[in-house]
Amino acid sequence: MSRTNGSGQRPSTLVLYGGKGGVGKTTCATAHALALSASESDAKTLVVSTDPAHSLGDAFEQDLGGEPTAVTDSLFAAEVDPQTGQEAYQSVVRALADEFRDAGLRLGEEDLERLFEAGLIPGGDEVAALEYMARYTSAGYDTVVFDTAPTGHTLRLFDLPEVLDETLGVAGEVQRRVRQTARTARSMVMGPAAYWGSRDDDEIASLRERVSEVGALLRDPAHTRFRVVLTPERMAIAETERLVSQLEDASVPVDSLVVNRVFENDEECPCDRCQRDARRHMNRLQEIEDRFEVPVGVVPQLESEAQGLETLSDLGQYLLSDSREKPRSK
Repeated sequence: MSRTNGSGQRPSTLVLYGGKGGVGKTTCATAHALALSASESDAKTLVVSTDPAHSLGDAFEQDLGGEPTAVTDSLFAAEVDPQTGQEAYQSVVRALADEFRDAGLRLGEEDLERLFEAGLIPGGDEVAALEYMARYTSAGYDTVVFDTAPTGHTLRLFDLPEVLDETLGVAGEVQRRVRQTARTARSMVMGPAAYWGSRDDDEIASLRERVSEVGALLRDPAHTRFRVVLTPERMAIAETERLVSQLEDASVPVDSLVVNRVFENDEECPCDRCQRDARRHMNRLQEIEDRFEVPVGVVPQLESEAQGLETLSDLGQYLLSDSREKPRSK
């Protein structure tokens, strides 16, 4: 059964790159998105950074903002604005405030400011990420590639839909009761006219629905692939093992591992350092393949910075193939 979003449109394919901070998630996400956009005719690809410390614009060597900016004719990029999460929260507070005012309760701007600062909805950065996912998975892009925040933020992102569902459910119930109380009181005075001009908009229910749809989409293997990026180092391997286990517990489909910055010594340099680094990385790769049950892809270490379309295009070939069908041979 094919999934559709609230507008009846088939959602985009999602590819999420996650992992420990500093392993090259942005490089892999941008290279993959660029390769996708170049390989599929008439297809539109969007790459979005949900990491509060954005470096997507640095990778493409151009300024980016919260709205998609054209990188090529078929590739667009955006960096999540954390303010989006605050705006989502503020819309809930204002919706509740409007109901209180309709019920005859005085609520001034100072009261609203105190409610904004109280933080009814947790995880502003993650709420912003969910809002962008909801917005752009139904915006006509064939594939949306997400460069996610480091591990802790990413795990909170997957937990947040359930947390928000409960929080927004409580807020919605408060709103419903206050609205009903106000209408009952007015009807005693005005009769049926009390219901004239009642508001039909419901920011709380709308946000709750969007978050719920994204939460389901993130766990749908037919539409979502999560790729964990790591480097061939012990600490990165250990954190990856924890992340993969937690993602599996959360029913998030892990597509593959991408081992980045692998030194392969292709020119067979005879110096001790090159020989040692190549052996160490090959041993770590074997350890990764033995330890994990998902396919493993390899991205070589670059001699230069991973910036600019030319360099990212060269890396894209290592990320474009479907690793589920073409696992790295042992």
